[in-house]
Amino acid sequence: MSGTSDEDAIRDLVRTVEEGWNAGSGERFAAPFAEDSDYVIVYGTHAKGRAMIADGHQQIFDTIYAGSNNTFTVEDVRFFRPDVALAHVHHVLRFHQEAGAQEAEARSTWVLTKEDGRWSVAAFQNTAIVPFEGPPGRP
Repeated sequence: MSGTSDEDAIRDLVRTVEEGWNAGSGERFAAPFAEDSDYVIVYGTHAKGRAMIADGHQQIFDTIYAGSNNTFTVEDVRFFRPDVALAHVHHVLRFHQEAGAQEAEARSTWVLTKEDGRWSVAAFQNTAIVPFEGPPGRP
């Protein structure tokens, strides 16, 4: 189990990603991701590498999510080893479209690794939170 300082560092890293989103900066958003990170967006597209993550986010910050605000809340952090952790983060995205103000929720899973005393995001999976209307009794 890793210490509180590592959990605090991970929470700070999540806050840095949030601040990058809210600044509309793909570069700032992607800075905490590993150079070769894997990023699966909410619709299932797989982006590979920090540069692709930065470019893709800059595109949405300049278009559909221009002026948006995203609030990140770390739900939990679990350490598999002192240098490998898993975090679940809840997101509330507020944005404007032709229909007016919109809000969307998502939950992301972050795999983080620590190298040379610094945490980075090795893998990220984003999932929209939507009502499930499946068969009764099914999760």
